[in-house]
Amino acid sequence: MGRTRSRDAEHPQARLDHGGIATIVPSEFTSGFELVVDGTPQSHVDLDDPRHLHFEYIVRMGAVIDQLPDGELTAVHLGAGALTIPRYIEATRPGSRQQVIELEAPLVGLVREHLPLPRGAAIRVRIGDAREGVRRLPPAVIGRCDLVVSDVYSGAQTPAHLTSLEFYRELAELLAPTGVLLVNVADGPGLAFARRQVATIAEVLPEIGILADTQVLKGRRFGNLVIAASLAPLPAEWLPRVLAAGPHPAKIAQGAEVTAFVQGARVVTDADAVASPRPDASLFLR
Repeated sequence: MGRTRSRDAEHPQARLDHGGIATIVPSEFTSGFELVVDGTPQSHVDLDDPRHLHFEYIVRMGAVIDQLPDGELTAVHLGAGALTIPRYIEATRPGSRQQVIELEAPLVGLVREHLPLPRGAAIRVRIGDAREGVRRLPPAVIGRCDLVVSDVYSGAQTPAHLTSLEFYRELAELLAPTGVLLVNVADGPGLAFARRQVATIAEVLPEIGILADTQVLKGRRFGNLVIAASLAPLPAEWLPRVLAAGPHPAKIAQGAEVTAFVQGARVVTDADAVASPRPDASLFLR
């Protein structure tokens, strides 16, 4: 996520519809660029090597995607950012059919101009609210997605209406019988929000794996957890391959560990949904 920069005005910017500022800056830590929104890094992109995934949770998403059956994918992405995962899929599985739903048209315009997509990539970007956008997807997508990725943030928080049982039921309808849902959840000590999210997703897609830094999964610090969910069992051979992909130290919880993780957590509904916790600003000062 991001850090304060004193000279953002020197870099390409766009004012978003919600009033925030999106900026594209060269990465200070690796090759490529970062999309920063109101001080929070949203995405990293390496135009020279789209296979290069820098943020830890994105690396874990990429590792799961690598374990899906060989060949082209049909994928839906909620939240565009700088289109890191769609670029990765196009690079590793050329010919994949991808739909992206993003609320902020100015952000999409900024990214398209300064971080252009690969020529010929079958990546369709639709502007609108993620939940409403899912309902407007073409019928050919429904029930045929190999992958659905939910990584939607308004600033540093996931909006409440994208965290409920009703929402996840809509996402589950997109999936093919063996399709996988990946959800990025950010939470802090105690993991109260993440536990409720896992409990909610498990009501719809009972086969669950949780990927995270060991200290984050233990609830000792704020960070990102990737929830992988499906109607079909997640293959056991994923475990060593995904862990080997790093970053380290990493942990994948499945089976009894997931049951213990959600014990006592209430399912989230539209009636009681809340946005994800806002991280302390100091988290982004590296």
